[in-house]
Amino acid sequence: MTSPETGSTEPDEFVEEVVDVTVAETDDADTAADAAAAPADAAPEAQQVTELTEALQRERAQFANFRRRSAEDALQSVARGKQVLVEKLLPILDDLDRAREHGDLDEGPLRAFADKLAGILAGEQLVKFGEPGDAFDPEVHEAIQHEGSSDTPVVGLVYRAGYRLGDKVIRTATVTVTDPA
Repeated sequence: MTSPETGSTEPDEFVEEVVDVTVAETDDADTAADAAAAPADAAPEAQQVTELTEALQRERAQFANFRRRSAEDALQSVARGKQVLVEKLLPILDDLDRAREHGDLDEGPLRAFADKLAGILAGEQLVKFGEPGDAFDPEVHEAIQHEGSSDTPVVGLVYRAGYRLGDKVIRTATVTVTDPA
């Protein structure tokens, strides 16, 4: 609050004390003694203002950190929800892959459905991996059989495709491992 007498923006209790000192200085004959007492009273007030300013700055920093963490938590929740949904759709994608292998998706309404679903999931950064001939990577491939003894094994047959959602592997590919051709 701004005081008309002092023009300051300090709280009322500080303004009243400053006004009282000013009035006392004009009324008292001993103005030198009062003037010496005024700076002594002002030092604790200035220190308190400094402490309150620092406390306010700390609270503002904590609030900014809280907002940042809240936004990150919200993004992680959305990503986790997306991952849960995609994981539930993976058996459907497997069925569509088997239907494609048998030629059931060459034409008709099921092909349109499969194409739309694949397009939507690709838009959400779902990537299929694990093709025959790919270099074997134990981080993303689960080997159920190993034929050969090469130092650079490759994927032979793919029993179940693997999927990544963005950079995160949500399901490893189940494959056989063999020597390069």
